[in-house]
This record gives sequence, C-alpha cells and structure tokens, in this order.
Amino acid sequence: MRHLFIVNPAAGKRGTTRHLEDLLARLSFPHEVVYTKDAGDAEALARQAAARGEPVRIYACGGDGTLNEVVNGAAGREQAAVTNVPKGTGNDFLKIFGPDYRRLFYDLEALAQGPQTAFDLIDCNGRLGIDVVCAGVDARIAADVHRYKDWPLVTGKGAYVLALVENIFLKGISRPMTVQMGEAQWSQAPTSLLCVCNGRYYGGGFMPVGEAMPDDGVLDMLRVRQVSLLTFLRLVGKYAKGLYRQYPELIDHYHGRQVTFSAPEPITAVVDGEVMRDVRFTVKLSEKKINFFYPAGADYSVK
Repeated sequence: MRHLFIVNPAAGKRGTTRHLEDLLARLSFPHEVVYTKDAGDAEALARQAAARGEPVRIYACGGDGTLNEVVNGAAGREQAAVTNVPKGTGNDFLKIFGPDYRRLFYDLEALAQGPQTAFDLIDCNGRLGIDVVCAGVDARIAADVHRYKDWPLVTGKGAYVLALVENIFLKGISRPMTVQMGEAQWSQAPTSLLCVCNGRYYGGGFMPVGEAMPDDGVLDMLRVRQVSLLTFLRLVGKYAKGLYRQYPELIDHYHGRQVTFSAPEPITAVVDGEVMRDVRFTVKLSEKKINFFYPAGADYSVK
C-alpha cells in the first residue's frame, strides 16, 4: 500500500507544518510527502497518484479546501482512498466524527490502519464536494472574507466581521432565485439561504441538517425564505443547530438527489469552501464516490 501525504503549508496556524513534519518523521511505515505551492496543486497530485492504478491512501493535510482538491483528484478511483489530517483552521467535514476529531485524525499510525467507507459526493456544476454546498447570504459572506483578508492590517476575524456587515446590513439578506427541489418550485422568489448537505457541518460549526449522512445516497437540502433582519438574527442560531423542522413557515426542506437554482445576476455558491459564480446551478448526487478512511473506533453516525 502506498501512503501519500499532500501537505498544504499555507493551511492552519503558524507552526502546524512543523508539528506535522515531526509526526511524519516518526512514522513506522514507508510514506511519501509532497507540498503544495499553488491552488490546484493538491488536486493534480491526487489525480496523478490515483491514476497509477496501485492501491494508495492519500492524506489531505490541510483544511476543507485541501480535502476538496484531493477528493476531486481521486473521486471514482476504486483503488484510491482519501482522508483529512486536520491541519486547517476549520476542518468542518471531520466534525461528523465528533468533537475529538483532531486528536483522532492526528494519530497517523491509527489512521493509516483504519477502515474505509465509500462516501457520496455532491456534483455542483461539475465541481465535486464531500461536505456542503451553500448559495445564499452565507456563501456571499464566505466569499467576501477571502477578499477582505487581502486588505492590509485586517485579521481573519476582522475580515469575517467586515463581510458580515457588508452582506447583512448593507446589501440585504435575500436575493431572488428560481429554485426547483423535487416537485416544489419557486420562481424568482426571494431566498436568504440555500444549502445542500452531504456532511453535517459548514461555516465553522453550523449544522443545518443534523441527520445528514455522507453514505446514505441522499442529499439534504434547505431553503430559507425571505426574512427580515430581526427574524434572521433570531433564526440563525436555530438554523445552526439543525432545528429547521420547527420553522416550516420560513424554511423549506427536501431530501433527494438534485436541486437547481438560477437568477438573472450571477449567484455565489461555495463548495466545501471553494467559491463558484454562475447564473444557473445544478447540484446533484454525483455518480462518483470517494473511499474515505478514518481511525478504527471513529464514528460518523448521527448521535
């Protein structure tokens, strides 16, 4: 079995790369370590490794974005399996394994010997995701955080606050969208939030659908209708805890295989932290799956 560690040195806080290198130096099994330099490198490296045809376990050492790239490179390859060493600041997908996920997935010896399961994937206009696709005010905030981070003297928290103020207080929460979920359709209806879940967490800890499972062949979708600022502020905490069924007058839900949405102006969608923009999106259960491995004893089932 080949073991390939793809390390994103830019991910996570200062010192995380050195800590990981110390762990790698003490591993008891043969392994390879490669480093990314630019966006897209992890996907290319994973694709090359998976295409060789030999059994390989690929370790995405970084955040959700690094995992997303590795998943896109290895998806559909039966002899390849992937995992995520939580070097990033968020690592939302791994939260399905419980609050102790960082310790579990940093035990590299146990991780290397752990079981694997074929997980479903989301196809968003051809881009694959393993966790959550969102397209609403949350997606716009996430996209603008990246923009503000490039400003001089702006910290990560400062970038989030600026993006939040801009999109909620200045630009308004909802946007008109035509949405089709199953037999339900809304034509140019004001929409505040739209999310499609394969995993359970995104946005640093939001859990909109607590029963979502990455291997059940179903995508769990929510649409939050137009809401006022006060209602949004009152609702967001409930939304983050997966209490959507308590608000049928505000939140539509569908559990199936596909949703489409469109608008006259480009929509911002975020796939596992990766930003996309288009006037029309089709988000569906992918025909491809990904083998995901994890330490023995780690549990991703709904608690």
